Amino acid sequence: MAIHTFAAIYIGSYEVSLKIFELSAKKKMRAIDYVRRRIELGADAYSKGSIGYELVEALCETLKEFTQVMKEYRVTHYEAYAAAVLRDVSNELFILDQIKIRTGLLVHVLSNSEHRFISYKSMAMREEFGNFTARSAAVVDVGGSGLQITVFSKGKVLTTQHLGLGAMRMREQLSRKSRNLAQYELQIEEMVVKELEVFRAMYLEEQKIEYLIVIGDYVSELVQKMEKNYGENTVDIAKFIRFLEELGKKDLEEIAGELGLSNDNDPLVIPYIIICKCMAKGLGAHDLWVPGVSVSDGIACDYALRNHIYKSPHDFDLDILSAAESLSKRYMSYSPHIDALAQMATLIFDTMKKQHGLGKRERLLLKVAAILHDCGKYISFSNAPQSAFEIIMSSEIIGLSHLEREIVAYTVLYNTYPLADYEELAERLDHDSYLTIAKLSAILRVSNAMDRSHRQKFKNVKAQLRGKELVITIETGEDIALEKALFDSKTAYFESVFSVKPVIKEKRVY
Repeated sequence: MAIHTFAAIYIGSYEVSLKIFELSAKKKMRAIDYVRRRIELGADAYSKGSIGYELVEALCETLKEFTQVMKEYRVTHYEAYAAAVLRDVSNELFILDQIKIRTGLLVHVLSNSEHRFISYKSMAMREEFGNFTARSAAVVDVGGSGLQITVFSKGKVLTTQHLGLGAMRMREQLSRKSRNLAQYELQIEEMVVKELEVFRAMYLEEQKIEYLIVIGDYVSELVQKMEKNYGENTVDIAKFIRFLEELGKKDLEEIAGELGLSNDNDPLVIPYIIICKCMAKGLGAHDLWVPGVSVSDGIACDYALRNHIYKSPHDFDLDILSAAESLSKRYMSYSPHIDALAQMATLIFDTMKKQHGLGKRERLLLKVAAILHDCGKYISFSNAPQSAFEIIMSSEIIGLSHLEREIVAYTVLYNTYPLADYEELAERLDHDSYLTIAKLSAILRVSNAMDRSHRQKFKNVKAQLRGKELVITIETGEDIALEKALFDSKTAYFESVFSVKPVIKEKRVY
């Protein structure tokens, strides 16, 4: 039985952490050490837009210590991630370069959707998660830079939205401008309540939330102080709100003592408590579940799943597809045509495996593009492809990286518009991504032409490669003159990408 010693390094807005795990296929993931260092990178990031050399120095020295700990544990693999605190600063590249030179560590800066999805993975592996989301639940991931609310109903993602309401960000924005502590607390509460009201009006108008699931620092300490009503880490929301309101009457030192925090002067406790209280009140849930996982647990879980050490009981691809479907419905484009297009596109993709050389992940991106290809018509019929591109790039699709979202957006754009030369896109895309977009958009174009009338005239569609032809056999009893005419106009692009010509073979059904 192979046991992997894995290290998860996370660079957050107020803390840098190293968590060492033992991973094996036959045993559960086991944490064997957890080292945390308080470095408030967000103090510079959210007030100046860059991180000063003193904090960079402290960060590099801490990471150098972490590499020594990793050697002592004989760590075989590691992942080092940073989130918004580096993503949002002007000197990001210089900081990453200094870390690499001085420590040898390669740090990957996560997009927001990647960051939240990694945190979500370790939680989704728990049996309770499936039970809660099978009904209705809001997952709130609270961090230093912001928070993410992901709403589930009947096991599907309805929406996921990022709100810039992180504890560190609000402290830097408000604490210096407030005359006193009472005003500071009131301003935080007003900001959170206002944003939450807008979120509810836009995304939860007809959706009732039964369970609130919170991940992040401090919340485990809060729940541990309360009587557990139903099971481990599950408490009644009304009781939780009363507890937070009583806690809010105390000063910072008293709060830290009651929660057993090592730092009795931690300024982030107050904004965190206010955020939790507003979420508990504003989302209307009746129970709170705190799974007690951290970003570090998610990093280890993500590594174990990607390297097939564990097999997930949860289908994360379905989360991505359901998030895309919800986005499509929001812009009133989801229809039987979307389903027909997705089926046609994946049929051609599977038939052309040897020709395109793409994998399972690209197949998923093609399905997402098919689901979202018409959403731009909500804004403009005449400029629908560009509008769809902007919608996709401006939306969170949980589980997709920023690059993957770009691939989807460009695939939708070039489903209609001529493919731009690589030189025009080289600043945004690498060569492999450009080729992926060309291949996916060529498949999407041909698939879309097959149902241009949006009437699903074809039945029992089959595809087969015969020499240099992709023969698409269909059964129909309707007039398909429109589809044939448009299909012929779309094949030139497909042929230029794959050196294969698509042709339709028709079987009449009476």
